[in-house]
Amino acid sequence: MIIVTGANGKLGRAVVEQLLKRVPAEQIGVSVREPNQAQELQECGVRVRRGDFDDAESLHHAFEGASQVLIVSTGIMGEAGIPHGIRQHQAAIDAAKKAGASRMLYTSHMGSSPTSHFAPMIHHAATEELLKASGMAFTSLRNGYYAASALMLIGGAIKTGELIAPEDGPVAWTVHSDLAEATAAIISEQKLDGMTPNLTATEAIDMEGIATIATEILGRTIRRIVVSDQEFRDRLLSQGVPEASVNMRMGMFLASRQGDFAQVDPTLAHLIGRPPVNIREVLQESISHRQG
Repeated sequence: MIIVTGANGKLGRAVVEQLLKRVPAEQIGVSVREPNQAQELQECGVRVRRGDFDDAESLHHAFEGASQVLIVSTGIMGEAGIPHGIRQHQAAIDAAKKAGASRMLYTSHMGSSPTSHFAPMIHHAATEELLKASGMAFTSLRNGYYAASALMLIGGAIKTGELIAPEDGPVAWTVHSDLAEATAAIISEQKLDGMTPNLTATEAIDMEGIATIATEILGRTIRRIVVSDQEFRDRLLSQGVPEASVNMRMGMFLASRQGDFAQVDPTLAHLIGRPPVNIREVLQESISHRQG
């Protein structure tokens, strides 16, 4: 049985929906904290069980009979910088091993690195080390940077006409739906062992490029204004953004500035059999939705 964790989340649910196009529903199980929110999947014939990464016994039950387990990253960081998410990932790896799964998959990131300025990348790198140490066959999905984050960054600029941010670098913005389709192909066809190539769209665009695209779509100017790191921090803090969130955003800009998210690769296109959705299409749809 193929087990997918986090199936109530955007990526996890999309992966299950793609798997349903490839394998019988009775061969798919999901591990979710709130089973009542996965009622639609149960009605499709998917096995739904409660699984909480902080409750080992629940994971053992949720992973029962697993042949492959997809661990969708929790993205949780504990207090005082303690990597709570890494402990959760270890619990899931242990449970998959105990369940007798022959293979684990993990939603990592193209920027995974123990020395990244962007904290989630450090946690991805640490989890990849746990996968290597497990002794099990595994696939670490080096996903491109989620395009949904670009929409968050451009949202205010569409209203004000100014995209204000510190110096940045190109990012290979990639949509959840393409990554879900690729993940389902990797699982169902037993493709790609170990670290995957970067699963990205075919271009990397910086904030200046995003502002230019938005300008063309809107028919009015969106100005890209570069501010110092300190000014950006001060602006966010003055708007009431929590310091932890400010640090996270700054980390993203620092990492992109170093080129951590700039590498594109054709693997995603090969897996899904078509060109991946690009950032222009993402912005076009988002802006049309806002205007509609």
